[in-house]
Amino acid sequence: MKEEVLKLWGEELEWIQDNDLREKTMRVWEIALQRSVLNGDDLNRIPFTLLVGPDLKVTFMDHKRAVVHISRESGLKVNQFFKDELPVNMDVLISGAILCDVGKLLEYVLDDNGNAVQGTYGKYLRHPFSGVALAEEVGLPPEVNHIIATHAGEGDMVKRSTEAYIVHHSDFMTFLPFKNGLKL
Repeated sequence: MKEEVLKLWGEELEWIQDNDLREKTMRVWEIALQRSVLNGDDLNRIPFTLLVGPDLKVTFMDHKRAVVHISRESGLKVNQFFKDELPVNMDVLISGAILCDVGKLLEYVLDDNGNAVQGTYGKYLRHPFSGVALAEEVGLPPEVNHIIATHAGEGDMVKRSTEAYIVHHSDFMTFLPFKNGLKL
Protein backbone atom coordinates (compact mmCIF):
# COMPACT_ATOMS: atom_id res chain seq x y z
CA MET A 1 0.00 0.00 0.00
CA LYS A 2 2.91 2.34 0.73
CA GLU A 3 4.04 2.09 -2.90
CA GLU A 4 0.57 3.09 -4.08
CA VAL A 5 0.58 6.13 -1.77
CA LEU A 6 4.02 7.15 -3.00
CA LYS A 7 2.83 6.77 -6.59
CA LEU A 8 -0.06 9.15 -5.80
CA TRP A 9 1.81 11.61 -3.55
CA GLY A 10 5.59 11.10 -3.85
CA GLU A 11 6.58 14.65 -4.77
CA GLU A 12 4.11 16.37 -2.47
CA LEU A 13 4.94 14.20 0.56
CA GLU A 14 8.59 15.18 0.18
CA TRP A 15 7.62 18.80 0.77
CA ILE A 16 6.82 17.90 4.39
CA GLN A 17 10.11 18.40 6.23
CA ASP A 18 9.10 16.74 9.52
CA ASN A 19 9.68 13.00 9.04
CA ASP A 20 7.10 11.96 11.63
CA LEU A 21 4.41 14.17 10.10
CA ARG A 22 5.27 12.92 6.61
CA GLU A 23 5.03 9.27 7.74
CA LYS A 24 1.72 9.84 9.54
CA THR A 25 0.29 11.68 6.52
CA MET A 26 1.27 8.75 4.33
CA ARG A 27 -0.14 6.26 6.85
CA VAL A 28 -3.58 7.93 6.74
CA TRP A 29 -3.65 7.42 2.98
CA GLU A 30 -2.56 3.78 3.40
CA ILE A 31 -5.40 3.09 5.83
CA ALA A 32 -7.94 4.87 3.63
CA LEU A 33 -6.87 2.85 0.57
CA GLN A 34 -7.04 -0.40 2.57
CA ARG A 35 -10.61 0.36 3.67
CA SER A 36 -11.83 1.76 0.36
CA VAL A 37 -13.17 0.03 -2.71
CA LEU A 38 -11.18 2.62 -4.67
CA ASN A 39 -7.55 2.25 -5.68
CA GLY A 40 -4.98 4.61 -7.14
CA ASP A 41 -6.10 3.93 -10.71
CA ASP A 42 -9.67 4.79 -9.74
CA LEU A 43 -8.54 8.07 -8.15
CA ASN A 44 -6.82 9.01 -11.41
CA ARG A 45 -10.04 8.21 -13.32
CA ILE A 46 -13.09 9.22 -11.27
CA PRO A 47 -14.30 12.85 -11.16
CA PHE A 48 -13.19 14.84 -8.15
CA THR A 49 -16.75 15.69 -7.15
CA LEU A 50 -20.17 14.15 -7.58
CA LEU A 51 -21.83 17.59 -7.44
CA VAL A 52 -21.08 18.77 -10.99
CA GLY A 53 -22.37 16.11 -13.33
CA PRO A 54 -21.30 13.11 -15.37
CA ASP A 55 -19.34 15.08 -18.00
CA LEU A 56 -16.68 16.36 -15.58
CA LYS A 57 -13.24 15.33 -16.83
CA VAL A 58 -11.18 16.62 -13.89
CA THR A 59 -10.15 13.59 -11.86
CA PHE A 60 -9.96 13.23 -8.10
CA MET A 61 -6.16 13.34 -8.20
CA ASP A 62 -6.05 16.27 -10.66
CA HIS A 63 -8.09 18.29 -8.19
CA LYS A 64 -6.20 17.04 -5.13
CA ARG A 65 -2.81 17.88 -6.61
CA ALA A 66 -4.06 21.32 -7.64
CA VAL A 67 -5.26 22.02 -4.09
CA VAL A 68 -1.94 20.92 -2.59
CA HIS A 69 0.17 22.89 -5.09
CA ILE A 70 -1.95 26.04 -4.80
CA SER A 71 -1.92 25.75 -1.00
CA ARG A 72 1.86 25.40 -0.95
CA GLU A 73 2.44 28.36 -3.26
CA SER A 74 -0.03 30.47 -1.28
CA GLY A 75 1.66 29.56 2.00
CA LEU A 76 5.07 30.48 0.62
CA LYS A 77 3.73 33.86 -0.54
CA VAL A 78 2.01 34.57 2.77
CA ASN A 79 5.28 33.82 4.58
CA GLN A 80 7.22 35.97 2.11
CA PHE A 81 4.97 39.02 2.35
CA PHE A 82 3.68 38.89 5.92
CA LYS A 83 6.58 37.12 7.67
CA ASP A 84 6.06 36.92 11.46
CA GLU A 85 2.78 38.86 11.30
CA LEU A 86 0.97 35.90 9.71
CA PRO A 87 3.27 32.86 9.85
CA VAL A 88 2.26 29.73 7.97
CA ASN A 89 3.50 26.36 9.18
CA MET A 90 4.28 24.82 5.81
CA ASP A 91 4.43 21.22 7.07
CA VAL A 92 0.99 21.50 8.69
CA LEU A 93 -0.37 23.25 5.59
CA ILE A 94 0.91 20.62 3.15
CA SER A 95 -0.16 17.67 5.32
CA GLY A 96 -3.63 19.16 5.73
CA ALA A 97 -3.94 19.85 2.01
CA ILE A 98 -2.89 16.28 1.14
CA LEU A 99 -5.40 14.88 3.65
CA CYS A 100 -8.40 17.20 3.33
CA ASP A 101 -10.30 14.87 0.97
CA VAL A 102 -8.91 11.50 2.12
CA GLY A 103 -12.29 10.72 3.71
CA LYS A 104 -13.83 10.60 0.23
CA LEU A 105 -12.18 7.20 -0.13
CA LEU A 106 -14.70 5.99 2.47
CA GLU A 107 -17.54 8.17 1.19
CA TYR A 108 -17.43 6.94 -2.43
CA VAL A 109 -18.16 3.51 -3.89
CA LEU A 110 -18.32 2.30 -7.48
CA ASP A 111 -21.60 1.41 -9.15
CA ASP A 112 -22.04 -1.52 -11.53
CA ASN A 113 -20.61 0.57 -14.39
CA GLY A 114 -17.50 1.58 -12.42
CA ASN A 115 -18.74 5.12 -11.80
CA ALA A 116 -18.11 6.79 -8.45
CA VAL A 117 -21.26 7.30 -6.38
CA GLN A 118 -21.92 8.18 -2.78
CA GLY A 119 -22.12 5.04 -0.68
CA THR A 120 -24.19 4.40 2.41
CA TYR A 121 -21.32 5.47 4.68
CA GLY A 122 -21.00 8.73 2.76
CA LYS A 123 -24.69 9.47 3.09
CA TYR A 124 -24.28 9.56 6.87
CA LEU A 125 -20.73 10.89 7.28
CA ARG A 126 -19.18 13.40 4.92
CA HIS A 127 -15.48 13.23 4.21
CA PRO A 128 -14.34 15.93 6.68
CA PHE A 129 -15.60 13.73 9.53
CA SER A 130 -14.19 10.45 8.24
CA GLY A 131 -10.94 12.20 7.30
CA VAL A 132 -10.46 13.47 10.84
CA ALA A 133 -11.26 10.01 12.23
CA LEU A 134 -8.54 8.49 10.02
CA ALA A 135 -6.05 11.21 10.98
CA GLU A 136 -6.81 10.79 14.69
CA GLU A 137 -6.21 7.06 14.32
CA VAL A 138 -2.55 7.65 13.41
CA GLY A 139 -2.02 10.48 15.90
CA LEU A 140 -1.81 13.48 13.62
CA PRO A 141 -1.64 16.79 15.49
CA PRO A 142 -4.79 18.86 16.02
CA GLU A 143 -3.47 21.57 13.68
CA VAL A 144 -3.69 19.12 10.75
CA ASN A 145 -6.99 17.62 11.89
CA HIS A 146 -8.39 21.15 12.07
CA ILE A 147 -7.61 21.67 8.37
CA ILE A 148 -9.32 18.41 7.41
CA ALA A 149 -12.35 19.25 9.55
CA THR A 150 -12.74 22.84 8.36
CA HIS A 151 -11.77 22.73 4.68
CA ALA A 152 -15.40 22.28 3.52
CA GLY A 153 -18.65 23.96 4.46
CA GLU A 154 -18.61 22.34 7.90
CA GLY A 155 -15.78 24.71 8.76
CA ASP A 156 -17.93 27.80 8.22
CA MET A 157 -19.17 27.46 11.81
CA VAL A 158 -15.75 27.77 13.50
CA LYS A 159 -12.66 29.98 13.44
CA ARG A 160 -10.12 28.67 10.95
CA SER A 161 -6.36 28.77 11.34
CA THR A 162 -4.36 30.55 8.64
CA GLU A 163 -3.39 27.17 7.19
CA ALA A 164 -7.04 26.06 7.18
CA TYR A 165 -8.09 29.24 5.36
CA ILE A 166 -5.47 28.63 2.70
CA VAL A 167 -6.58 25.02 2.11
CA HIS A 168 -10.26 25.99 2.21
CA HIS A 169 -9.81 28.68 -0.42
CA SER A 170 -7.52 26.54 -2.57
CA ASP A 171 -10.17 23.81 -2.50
CA PHE A 172 -13.11 26.08 -3.26
CA MET A 173 -11.37 28.11 -5.96
CA THR A 174 -10.79 24.86 -7.83
CA PHE A 175 -14.32 23.55 -7.18
CA LEU A 176 -16.86 26.39 -7.35
CA PRO A 177 -16.09 27.44 -10.94
CA PHE A 178 -16.97 23.90 -12.03
CA LYS A 179 -20.12 23.88 -9.94
CA ASN A 180 -21.38 27.46 -10.24
CA GLY A 181 -19.15 29.14 -12.81
CA LEU A 182 -20.43 31.37 -15.56
CA LYS A 183 -20.59 29.47 -18.84
CA LEU A 184 -19.80 31.78 -21.76
